[in-house]
Parts: sequence; C-alpha cells; structure tokens
Amino acid sequence: MTIKLTSKQRIIIRSSDDVFKIMKEILLREDKIDREKEHFWVIGLANNLRIRYVELISMGGVSNTIVEPMNVFRWSVMKGCVQVIMVHNHPSGNLKPSDIDIDLTDHLFQVGRILNINVLDHLIISTKSYMSFADTKLLEKLAESPKYVPPFEQIERICAEEKKIREEAERVAEEKGIKKGKLEGKKEEKIEIAKGMKKKGYSIEDIIELTGLTKGEIERIKVK
Repeated sequence: MTIKLTSKQRIIIRSSDDVFKIMKEILLREDKIDREKEHFWVIGLANNLRIRYVELISMGGVSNTIVEPMNVFRWSVMKGCVQVIMVHNHPSGNLKPSDIDIDLTDHLFQVGRILNINVLDHLIISTKSYMSFADTKLLEKLAESPKYVPPFEQIERICAEEKKIREEAERVAEEKGIKKGKLEGKKEEKIEIAKGMKKKGYSIEDIIELTGLTKGEIERIKVK
C-alpha cells in the first residue's frame, strides 16, 4: 500500500534523523491498535535522495511481520528507483535488532545488489526513537556477509521476476493510454503513458491528443 505523502514530507534525505522524522509522522497516523502491530515500509529515493514514495509492504502482529524480497523491491523496479531505505517498527519500544531483523536485512541487501538497487539503510523505529543499521556500521558488516550471496540459478530467477515487473509496468502504462484517453493525473503518469504509446508506434499527434503533452515533451521521451 502506497502511503500518501504531503509535499513537505517529500524531503531530501541527508541523515537517519530525516528518515525518522517522516516515518514517525506516518506511524503516528495509525490508530492506537494498529500502532501496536509491526509494520515494514520501504522508502524509494530519487537520484538526489529526495523521497519519491513510501510503501507499506506488510503489517503483522506485535512481534513480527512477513516480508517477501520481491515485494520490497517491486515499486523500486516499476518507478526506476535505484536507492531505497527500509524501515520497520518495534511496538515494544526495544530498538535492538533481533536475529531475524539482521538476517532479513542481510537477505534484502543481497537481493538489492542483484537488482542494482542500493539499500542505504534499515531503521528500526518506535514513536520515540530509532536505531540505524548504517549509523551503527551493521549494514557495512552485512555487506561483506556471504550468507545470501545467491547461486547462479537464484540470480536468474530474481532477474526474471524483475523483467516481469518491468513488463507489467509497461503494460499498465499502455492500457491507460489506450483506454482512458486524456488523463488529468500527474505529468509523470502522462509521460509513462506516452512512453508506452510511443513504443507501440502511435503517432505524435495521437499521443498529444490522449495525454495532453506537448510535441517537444513527447519528442524528448526515450524508448528502448
């Protein structure tokens, strides 16, 4: 589930304090019952480290939540983000990472490497404070861990899944362009639709008619 962000929350991340400030606000939005459950979020960052999205990957019980690696990186692949920060909360308030937390971070870090997505940090938060894997050098230590360096067959499966996600994103963009005509959405969405139409061979005039983009904007869109 994509978390709705205000324009003020789409900040450039310069430190773990910046991450905690935003994620504390998001956690405190939850009602008290849900706040007592463990959440796992992923923050996708632009090249300049500005927040592009925050995605709630899962929400579980009071002590754990289930996290699938490809769900963690799905939005990053679809949106072209090559840098992410992972965040989860400990409702107990104890910020010490469990063995499961460390193992999960290790696993996701290695999957990110295969997908060329850099995991910059993993924060464990409460409503009052946080622990950062990067600040404590734990992430640096895990980067050297051989435990989840996958065999060739697993790399192939992960890359195949990435390809499927990219194809799904292109298909959605193409269908939106064909079915919805002129969109009133954000320019970024219009550009994705135009990209899909351009790839399909639609004329510039048709793309202008359906998206409302200018000829110059469409000509600048690169397709493979």
